Amino acid sequence: MAERRDHGAGTGADVAAHWSAQLKARARTEGFSAVRITRPDAVPEVMGRLQAFLDKGYHGQMGWLAERVAWRGDPAALWPEARSVVMLAENYGPDFDPLTRLDWREDGVISVYAQNRDYHDVAKKRLKRLGRWLVAEAECEIKVFVDTAPVPEKALAQAAGLGWQGKHTNLVSRELGAWFFLGALFTTLELETDAPEPDHCGSCRACLEICPTDAFPAPYQLDARRCISYLTIEHKGPVDEALRPALGNRIYGCDDCLAVCPWNKFAERSAEVKYHARADLHAPDLGALATLDDVAFRAFFSGSPIKRIGRDRFVRNVLYAIGNSGAVRFIPVASGLCEDPDPAVADAARWAVLQLSRRDQA
Repeated sequence: MAERRDHGAGTGADVAAHWSAQLKARARTEGFSAVRITRPDAVPEVMGRLQAFLDKGYHGQMGWLAERVAWRGDPAALWPEARSVVMLAENYGPDFDPLTRLDWREDGVISVYAQNRDYHDVAKKRLKRLGRWLVAEAECEIKVFVDTAPVPEKALAQAAGLGWQGKHTNLVSRELGAWFFLGALFTTLELETDAPEPDHCGSCRACLEICPTDAFPAPYQLDARRCISYLTIEHKGPVDEALRPALGNRIYGCDDCLAVCPWNKFAERSAEVKYHARADLHAPDLGALATLDDVAFRAFFSGSPIKRIGRDRFVRNVLYAIGNSGAVRFIPVASGLCEDPDPAVADAARWAVLQLSRRDQA
Protein backbone atom coordinates (compact mmCIF):
# COMPACT_ATOMS: atom_id res chain seq x y z
CA MET A 1 0.00 0.00 0.00
CA ALA A 2 1.27 3.44 -0.89
CA GLU A 3 2.61 5.70 1.80
CA ARG A 4 0.03 8.25 2.81
CA ARG A 5 0.78 11.72 1.53
CA ASP A 6 -0.41 14.28 4.09
CA HIS A 7 1.03 17.21 2.13
CA GLY A 8 2.52 19.24 4.92
CA ALA A 9 1.99 19.61 8.62
CA GLY A 10 -1.42 21.24 8.40
CA THR A 11 -4.27 20.63 10.80
CA GLY A 12 -6.60 17.70 10.49
CA ALA A 13 -9.13 20.04 8.88
CA ASP A 14 -6.54 21.16 6.33
CA VAL A 15 -5.72 17.58 5.42
CA ALA A 16 -9.42 16.69 5.14
CA ALA A 17 -10.01 19.70 2.90
CA HIS A 18 -7.02 18.78 0.74
CA TRP A 19 -8.18 15.22 0.10
CA SER A 20 -11.74 16.35 -0.52
CA ALA A 21 -10.56 18.74 -3.21
CA GLN A 22 -8.27 16.14 -4.76
CA LEU A 23 -10.99 13.50 -4.74
CA LYS A 24 -13.57 15.76 -6.34
CA ALA A 25 -11.15 16.74 -9.08
CA ARG A 26 -10.34 13.11 -9.76
CA ALA A 27 -14.03 12.16 -9.82
CA ARG A 28 -14.63 14.75 -12.51
CA THR A 29 -11.71 13.37 -14.48
CA GLU A 30 -13.24 9.91 -14.25
CA GLY A 31 -16.44 11.28 -15.76
CA PHE A 32 -18.80 11.67 -12.83
CA SER A 33 -21.27 14.52 -13.20
CA ALA A 34 -21.16 15.66 -9.57
CA VAL A 35 -19.59 14.63 -6.28
CA ARG A 36 -20.33 15.63 -2.68
CA ILE A 37 -19.29 14.30 0.72
CA THR A 38 -21.10 13.52 3.97
CA ARG A 39 -20.73 11.36 7.08
CA PRO A 40 -22.18 7.87 7.63
CA ASP A 41 -24.17 9.14 10.62
CA ALA A 42 -25.66 12.14 8.79
CA VAL A 43 -29.10 10.58 8.13
CA PRO A 44 -30.64 9.63 11.52
CA GLU A 45 -34.15 10.08 10.08
CA VAL A 46 -33.81 7.13 7.71
CA MET A 47 -34.61 4.39 10.21
CA GLY A 48 -37.97 5.86 11.15
CA ARG A 49 -38.97 6.47 7.54
CA LEU A 50 -37.95 2.99 6.49
CA GLN A 51 -39.84 1.34 9.33
CA ALA A 52 -43.00 3.34 8.54
CA PHE A 53 -42.72 2.30 4.87
CA LEU A 54 -42.39 -1.35 5.84
CA ASP A 55 -45.14 -1.21 8.47
CA LYS A 56 -47.60 0.01 5.83
CA GLY A 57 -46.63 -2.81 3.50
CA TYR A 58 -45.64 -0.34 0.79
CA HIS A 59 -42.69 -2.54 -0.20
CA GLY A 60 -44.98 -5.21 -1.65
CA GLN A 61 -43.04 -8.31 -2.74
CA MET A 62 -39.66 -6.66 -2.16
CA GLY A 63 -38.97 -8.68 0.94
CA TRP A 64 -35.28 -7.84 0.76
CA LEU A 65 -36.14 -4.33 1.94
CA ALA A 66 -37.23 -5.79 5.25
CA GLU A 67 -33.92 -7.60 5.63
CA ARG A 68 -30.89 -6.05 7.29
CA VAL A 69 -33.01 -3.12 8.45
CA ALA A 70 -30.28 -2.12 10.90
CA TRP A 71 -27.96 -1.45 7.98
CA ARG A 72 -30.56 0.10 5.70
CA GLY A 73 -31.60 2.46 8.44
CA ASP A 74 -28.12 3.33 9.69
CA PRO A 75 -25.23 3.60 7.19
CA ALA A 76 -22.78 3.90 10.08
CA ALA A 77 -23.66 0.33 11.08
CA LEU A 78 -22.91 -1.02 7.62
CA TRP A 79 -19.19 -0.39 8.04
CA PRO A 80 -18.35 1.10 11.46
CA GLU A 81 -14.77 1.96 10.41
CA ALA A 82 -15.97 4.37 7.71
CA ARG A 83 -15.47 8.05 8.47
CA SER A 84 -16.72 9.62 5.24
CA VAL A 85 -19.21 8.83 2.49
CA VAL A 86 -18.55 10.15 -0.99
CA MET A 87 -21.75 10.38 -3.05
CA LEU A 88 -21.40 10.61 -6.80
CA ALA A 89 -23.90 11.39 -9.55
CA GLU A 90 -23.83 9.80 -13.00
CA ASN A 91 -25.92 11.67 -15.59
CA TYR A 92 -28.01 9.48 -17.91
CA GLY A 93 -30.18 12.24 -19.34
CA PRO A 94 -32.00 11.50 -22.62
CA ASP A 95 -32.18 13.72 -25.70
CA PHE A 96 -35.95 13.23 -26.01
CA ASP A 97 -39.07 13.59 -23.87
CA PRO A 98 -40.07 10.09 -22.68
CA LEU A 99 -43.66 11.19 -22.25
CA THR A 100 -44.12 11.52 -26.03
CA ARG A 101 -43.58 7.76 -26.46
CA LEU A 102 -46.70 6.97 -24.46
CA ASP A 103 -48.83 7.89 -27.48
CA TRP A 104 -47.11 5.28 -29.67
CA ARG A 105 -49.44 2.54 -28.46
CA GLU A 106 -48.10 -0.24 -30.70
CA ASP A 107 -44.54 0.30 -29.48
CA GLY A 108 -43.19 -0.59 -26.07
CA VAL A 109 -41.89 2.08 -23.70
CA ILE A 110 -38.78 1.18 -21.73
CA SER A 111 -37.53 3.40 -18.93
CA VAL A 112 -34.76 5.70 -20.13
CA TYR A 113 -32.15 4.22 -17.83
CA ALA A 114 -32.65 0.73 -19.29
CA GLN A 115 -32.44 1.51 -23.01
CA ASN A 116 -28.79 0.50 -23.25
CA ARG A 117 -26.09 -0.90 -20.96
CA ASP A 118 -26.68 -1.88 -17.35
CA TYR A 119 -25.73 1.15 -15.26
CA HIS A 120 -24.59 -1.07 -12.41
CA ASP A 121 -21.71 -2.27 -14.55
CA VAL A 122 -20.84 1.08 -16.14
CA ALA A 123 -20.97 3.19 -12.98
CA LYS A 124 -19.33 0.61 -10.73
CA LYS A 125 -16.28 0.30 -13.01
CA ARG A 126 -15.85 4.06 -12.87
CA LEU A 127 -16.35 4.07 -9.12
CA LYS A 128 -13.80 1.30 -8.59
CA ARG A 129 -11.21 3.23 -10.60
CA LEU A 130 -11.79 6.25 -8.40
CA GLY A 131 -11.52 4.09 -5.28
CA ARG A 132 -8.27 2.49 -6.38
CA TRP A 133 -6.81 5.94 -6.98
CA LEU A 134 -7.83 7.11 -3.50
CA VAL A 135 -6.36 4.02 -1.82
CA ALA A 136 -3.07 4.46 -3.68
CA GLU A 137 -2.81 8.16 -2.91
CA ALA A 138 -4.12 8.43 0.65
CA GLU A 139 -3.52 5.06 2.36
CA CYS A 140 -7.11 4.39 3.34
CA GLU A 141 -9.70 1.68 2.99
CA ILE A 142 -12.79 1.92 0.82
CA LYS A 143 -16.01 0.14 -0.09
CA VAL A 144 -18.03 1.08 -3.18
CA PHE A 145 -21.75 0.59 -3.77
CA VAL A 146 -24.00 1.15 -6.78
CA ASP A 147 -27.49 0.09 -5.73
CA THR A 148 -26.13 -3.32 -4.69
CA ALA A 149 -26.14 -3.17 -0.87
CA PRO A 150 -28.39 -1.96 1.97
CA VAL A 151 -27.28 1.66 1.58
CA PRO A 152 -29.81 4.56 1.71
CA GLU A 153 -28.23 6.30 -1.28
CA LYS A 154 -30.87 8.97 -1.75
CA ALA A 155 -30.83 10.12 1.87
CA LEU A 156 -27.03 10.20 1.92
CA ALA A 157 -26.98 12.09 -1.38
CA GLN A 158 -29.28 14.75 0.04
CA ALA A 159 -27.17 14.99 3.20
CA ALA A 160 -24.10 15.40 1.00
CA GLY A 161 -25.74 18.15 -1.07
CA LEU A 162 -26.12 16.34 -4.40
CA GLY A 163 -29.83 17.10 -4.48
CA TRP A 164 -33.00 16.55 -2.52
CA GLN A 165 -35.64 13.84 -2.39
CA GLY A 166 -38.61 15.25 -4.23
CA LYS A 167 -42.26 14.59 -3.57
CA HIS A 168 -41.93 11.47 -5.77
CA THR A 169 -39.19 10.25 -3.35
CA ASN A 170 -36.52 10.31 -6.08
CA LEU A 171 -33.54 12.63 -5.98
CA VAL A 172 -33.67 15.93 -7.87
CA SER A 173 -30.74 18.21 -8.63
CA ARG A 174 -30.71 21.87 -9.57
CA GLU A 175 -27.88 21.09 -11.99
CA LEU A 176 -28.87 17.67 -13.38
CA GLY A 177 -32.64 17.60 -13.07
CA ALA A 178 -33.93 14.10 -12.31
CA TRP A 179 -31.85 11.99 -14.70
CA PHE A 180 -28.92 10.61 -12.76
CA PHE A 181 -27.72 7.48 -11.01
CA LEU A 182 -26.08 7.43 -7.61
CA GLY A 183 -22.89 5.75 -6.48
CA ALA A 184 -21.46 5.63 -2.96
CA LEU A 185 -17.85 5.35 -1.84
CA PHE A 186 -17.36 4.70 1.87
CA THR A 187 -13.87 5.37 3.19
CA THR A 188 -11.89 5.36 6.42
CA LEU A 189 -10.37 8.68 5.32
CA GLU A 190 -11.50 11.84 7.10
CA LEU A 191 -12.83 14.21 4.43
CA GLU A 192 -14.30 17.68 4.49
CA THR A 193 -18.06 17.42 4.18
CA ASP A 194 -20.54 19.45 2.14
CA ALA A 195 -23.74 21.10 3.28
CA PRO A 196 -27.05 19.25 2.80
CA GLU A 197 -29.31 20.34 -0.05
CA PRO A 198 -32.64 21.87 1.05
CA ASP A 199 -35.93 20.95 -0.57
CA HIS A 200 -36.77 23.04 -3.65
CA CYS A 201 -40.08 21.43 -4.63
CA GLY A 202 -42.15 24.27 -3.27
CA SER A 203 -45.87 23.96 -4.07
CA CYS A 204 -45.28 21.93 -7.24
CA ARG A 205 -47.29 18.68 -7.44
CA ALA A 206 -46.58 17.72 -11.05
CA CYS A 207 -44.96 14.38 -10.18
CA LEU A 208 -47.83 13.39 -7.90
CA GLU A 209 -50.58 14.33 -10.33
CA ILE A 210 -49.13 12.63 -13.41
CA CYS A 211 -48.84 9.17 -11.81
CA PRO A 212 -51.23 6.88 -13.75
CA THR A 213 -51.80 4.56 -10.80
CA ASP A 214 -51.95 7.05 -7.91
CA ALA A 215 -48.90 5.47 -6.29
CA PHE A 216 -48.28 8.42 -3.96
CA PRO A 217 -50.52 8.32 -0.87
CA ALA A 218 -49.07 11.71 0.11
CA PRO A 219 -46.14 13.91 -0.92
CA TYR A 220 -42.81 12.19 -0.16
CA GLN A 221 -44.53 8.82 0.23
CA LEU A 222 -44.58 5.98 -2.30
CA ASP A 223 -46.75 2.88 -2.24
CA ALA A 224 -44.60 0.64 -4.42
CA ARG A 225 -47.46 -1.81 -4.84
CA ARG A 226 -49.09 0.70 -7.20
CA CYS A 227 -45.93 1.97 -8.86
CA ILE A 228 -45.53 0.95 -12.52
CA SER A 229 -41.77 0.57 -12.11
CA TYR A 230 -42.38 -1.90 -9.30
CA LEU A 231 -45.18 -3.71 -11.12
CA THR A 232 -43.18 -4.22 -14.32
CA ILE A 233 -39.83 -5.03 -12.70
CA GLU A 234 -40.19 -6.38 -9.16
CA HIS A 235 -43.70 -7.82 -9.02
CA LYS A 236 -43.98 -11.55 -9.71
CA GLY A 237 -47.12 -13.16 -11.07
CA PRO A 238 -50.19 -11.47 -12.54
CA VAL A 239 -50.74 -7.75 -12.01
CA ASP A 240 -54.09 -6.69 -10.56
CA GLU A 241 -56.52 -6.38 -13.47
CA ALA A 242 -57.68 -3.00 -12.19
CA LEU A 243 -54.15 -1.63 -12.68
CA ARG A 244 -53.41 -3.16 -16.09
CA PRO A 245 -55.02 -0.43 -18.22
CA ALA A 246 -52.93 2.20 -16.41
CA LEU A 247 -49.73 0.46 -17.51
CA GLY A 248 -50.41 1.64 -21.06
CA ASN A 249 -47.48 0.62 -23.27
CA ARG A 250 -44.89 0.75 -20.48
CA ILE A 251 -43.12 -2.61 -20.53
CA TYR A 252 -40.17 -1.95 -18.23
CA GLY A 253 -40.24 0.81 -15.65
CA CYS A 254 -41.90 4.20 -15.77
CA ASP A 255 -40.43 7.70 -16.14
CA ASP A 256 -43.57 9.82 -15.80
CA CYS A 257 -42.83 11.38 -12.41
CA LEU A 258 -39.22 12.05 -13.40
CA ALA A 259 -39.96 13.39 -16.87
CA VAL A 260 -42.54 15.92 -15.71
CA CYS A 261 -40.24 17.55 -13.13
CA PRO A 262 -39.67 21.23 -14.00
CA TRP A 263 -36.07 21.02 -12.77
CA ASN A 264 -35.30 19.02 -15.91
CA LYS A 265 -34.97 22.34 -17.72
CA PHE A 266 -31.37 22.22 -16.48
CA ALA A 267 -30.81 18.60 -17.53
CA GLU A 268 -28.45 17.75 -20.39
CA ARG A 269 -27.99 14.65 -22.47
CA SER A 270 -25.56 12.18 -20.94
CA ALA A 271 -22.04 12.30 -22.29
CA GLU A 272 -21.74 8.55 -21.69
CA VAL A 273 -22.66 6.80 -24.96
CA LYS A 274 -23.40 3.58 -23.08
CA TYR A 275 -26.49 5.32 -21.69
CA HIS A 276 -27.73 6.53 -25.08
CA ALA A 277 -30.77 4.61 -26.27
CA ARG A 278 -30.17 1.59 -28.49
CA ALA A 279 -31.99 2.04 -31.78
CA ASP A 280 -33.88 -1.23 -31.27
CA LEU A 281 -35.01 -0.26 -27.76
CA HIS A 282 -36.10 3.29 -28.47
CA ALA A 283 -39.57 2.27 -29.67
CA PRO A 284 -39.65 -1.53 -30.11
CA ASP A 285 -42.63 -3.19 -31.77
CA LEU A 286 -44.74 -5.04 -29.23
CA GLY A 287 -45.48 -7.93 -31.54
CA ALA A 288 -41.82 -8.73 -32.08
CA LEU A 289 -41.06 -8.59 -28.34
CA ALA A 290 -43.95 -10.90 -27.44
CA THR A 291 -42.52 -13.71 -29.55
CA LEU A 292 -39.17 -13.85 -27.74
CA ASP A 293 -38.40 -17.20 -26.18
CA ASP A 294 -35.94 -17.50 -23.32
CA VAL A 295 -32.87 -17.90 -25.52
CA ALA A 296 -33.81 -15.03 -27.80
CA PHE A 297 -34.69 -12.84 -24.82
CA ARG A 298 -31.31 -13.40 -23.18
CA ALA A 299 -29.48 -12.69 -26.43
CA PHE A 300 -31.48 -9.57 -27.24
CA PHE A 301 -31.03 -8.09 -23.77
CA SER A 302 -27.43 -9.15 -23.20
CA GLY A 303 -25.72 -6.43 -21.14
CA SER A 304 -29.07 -4.79 -20.36
CA PRO A 305 -30.66 -4.43 -16.90
CA ILE A 306 -33.84 -5.84 -18.45
CA LYS A 307 -32.25 -9.27 -18.61
CA ARG A 308 -32.55 -9.51 -14.82
CA ILE A 309 -36.34 -9.91 -14.80
CA GLY A 310 -36.32 -12.84 -17.21
CA ARG A 311 -38.34 -13.64 -20.30
CA ASP A 312 -41.58 -14.59 -18.55
CA ARG A 313 -42.05 -11.39 -16.59
CA PHE A 314 -41.00 -9.29 -19.56
CA VAL A 315 -43.38 -10.97 -22.00
CA ARG A 316 -46.14 -10.65 -19.39
CA ASN A 317 -45.56 -6.89 -19.46
CA VAL A 318 -45.54 -6.83 -23.26
CA LEU A 319 -48.87 -8.63 -23.36
CA TYR A 320 -50.44 -6.08 -21.03
CA ALA A 321 -49.22 -3.39 -23.41
CA ILE A 322 -50.64 -5.33 -26.36
CA GLY A 323 -53.99 -5.50 -24.59
CA ASN A 324 -53.87 -1.74 -24.09
CA SER A 325 -52.75 -0.99 -27.65
CA GLY A 326 -56.13 -1.28 -29.36
CA ALA A 327 -54.30 -2.84 -32.32
CA VAL A 328 -56.25 -5.89 -33.46
CA ARG A 329 -53.28 -6.99 -35.57
CA PHE A 330 -51.80 -8.29 -32.32
CA ILE A 331 -54.62 -10.78 -31.67
CA PRO A 332 -52.81 -13.71 -33.36
CA VAL A 333 -49.64 -12.94 -31.39
CA ALA A 334 -51.47 -12.87 -28.06
CA SER A 335 -53.57 -15.91 -28.95
CA GLY A 336 -50.40 -17.90 -29.55
CA LEU A 337 -49.36 -17.33 -25.96
CA CYS A 338 -52.63 -18.24 -24.21
CA GLU A 339 -51.23 -21.65 -23.32
CA ASP A 340 -47.74 -20.46 -22.41
CA PRO A 341 -46.05 -22.64 -19.75
CA ASP A 342 -45.76 -19.61 -17.47
CA PRO A 343 -49.13 -18.98 -15.78
CA ALA A 344 -48.67 -15.19 -15.63
CA VAL A 345 -47.83 -15.04 -19.34
CA ALA A 346 -50.81 -17.20 -20.27
CA ASP A 347 -53.11 -15.08 -18.09
CA ALA A 348 -51.77 -11.86 -19.65
CA ALA A 349 -52.24 -13.30 -23.14
CA ARG A 350 -55.87 -14.24 -22.50
CA TRP A 351 -56.50 -10.81 -21.03
CA ALA A 352 -54.92 -9.13 -24.07
CA VAL A 353 -57.00 -11.19 -26.49
CA LEU A 354 -60.16 -10.24 -24.58
CA GLN A 355 -59.31 -6.53 -24.67
CA LEU A 356 -58.49 -6.57 -28.39
CA SER A 357 -61.51 -8.70 -29.28
CA ARG A 358 -63.78 -6.19 -27.59
CA ARG A 359 -62.11 -3.47 -29.61
CA ASP A 360 -62.51 -5.48 -32.83
CA GLN A 361 -66.21 -5.97 -32.18
CA ALA A 362 -66.87 -2.36 -31.28
